[in-house]
Amino acid sequence: MMTEDWKKSSYSNGTGGNCVEARSTGQGAAVRDTQHPHLGHLDASTAEWKAFVEAVRL
Repeated sequence: MMTEDWKKSSYSNGTGGNCVEARSTGQGAAVRDTQHPHLGHLDASTAEWKAFVEAVRL
């Protein structure tokens, strides 16, 4: 199931810096730069996304 609802990172600040958004794609996740969504997004499989989330939690 893919959702068009992009979720902004809670670490993004209100002045436009460090803005990243992600969404579920059904096969994993997609990530994009909030300031430049027209440049596309990166897709990650479920396994890749889980590994990424675990790595950044450290």
